[in-house]
Parts: sequence; structure tokens; C-alpha cells
Amino acid sequence: MIEVENLVKRYGGHLAVDHLSFTVEKGCVCGFLGPNGAGKSTTMNMMTGYLAPTEGEVRVDGHSVTQDPAGAKACIGYLPELPPLYQDITVQEYLLFVAELKGTRKKADRAAAVEHAVARAGLQGMEQRLIRNLSKGYRQRVGIAAALLGTPKIIILDEPTVGLDPAQMIEIRSLIRDLGKTHTVILSSHILSEVQTVCD
Repeated sequence: MIEVENLVKRYGGHLAVDHLSFTVEKGCVCGFLGPNGAGKSTTMNMMTGYLAPTEGEVRVDGHSVTQDPAGAKACIGYLPELPPLYQDITVQEYLLFVAELKGTRKKADRAAAVEHAVARAGLQGMEQRLIRNLSKGYRQRVGIAAALLGTPKIIILDEPTVGLDPAQMIEIRSLIRDLGKTHTVILSSHILSEVQTVCD
């Protein structure tokens, strides 16, 4: 599903990722574990095509991230560590906007896709709330719902539980395990117990 070969990222003289190679099989929940500054987010940004590698290759479901970025990105739903949410619109407005950005043209299809993503992310009853009035846990859920739009085969989550309280962490971990039943999921974390609990 994902093949990474000799991935390198340099920032000037600083080597952030050093010849990383791995494969993630279809239907796997895979974790990147490491301390802050270890290169987890840099690697994820290269896997999603948001950051160009200095060297190496990433293939997502057969699509090269550098040679066929549109094909690769169409396979991926991505939740960055800080989800880029618009604070002054409702959850539903934001998700309808994301669905349109991801190529769902018909209004009825967008509404159905948003309804499904809201249900998967546990956001029922929150659709008309302004995003700025949501807790951090619910904002993470909005980010996960946005990642699910466009029917991606792969979900990539960068530090999905950072800054959450213990109850919210448990809920998000349960949601990730549930997503693993229908998607290939890759998540990064600096918390060993989280990776042990959630990942295959």
C-alpha cells in the first residue's frame, strides 16, 4: 500500500531523515514512535506530498508522490498535528467545503459524504456548532472527519492525541482502532503506550 525507499530530508546542513525505507501493508495500523524532533512529522509530510524529499521515493498504492502527486494524494486522508480548521464556520460548513475541495461535485453527494464522515468521527449533534466553540477533542474529530472525505484508502494522523485530556485520548484511540478496520492507518506519536494500544 505504501512503499518508502531511501527517504532523505536535509534542511541546509541538518539531516532530519536519514535513508528511511519501509513498507506498510494494506489494512495495517502502523505507528511511528519517537521523541519530539525525531523526524516523524517530516516523514509524514513527505509521504503525503506536502514536503519534497531531498532524496528517495514514496509510492502510495502504486502512485509516486513526486511523479504523480495528484494520484498519490487522492489515496490519502491526512490529519496534521495542528488541523487547519476555519474557526468562524460550523462543522458542517467546513466539511462540505473540504468535500468540494476533494472533488465531490454534486451537492447531494457532498451532503451524503459529510453525513458519513460525521458518523464515523463521532460528531453527531455537533454539525451546527461553530468550530471555535468546540473542545480540542472535538476539533481533532473534525480533522479526522475531513481526512475521511474523498474515500481515501490510507489515513495518516500526525500526533492525533496531543493536548487531549485522558478521556478524549481514549475516545480518539478507539476511533483510530475502528478506522483500522476499513483503512490503512499510519499515526505518529511520542507516547509508547499509545502505539502499543492502537497499532498492529
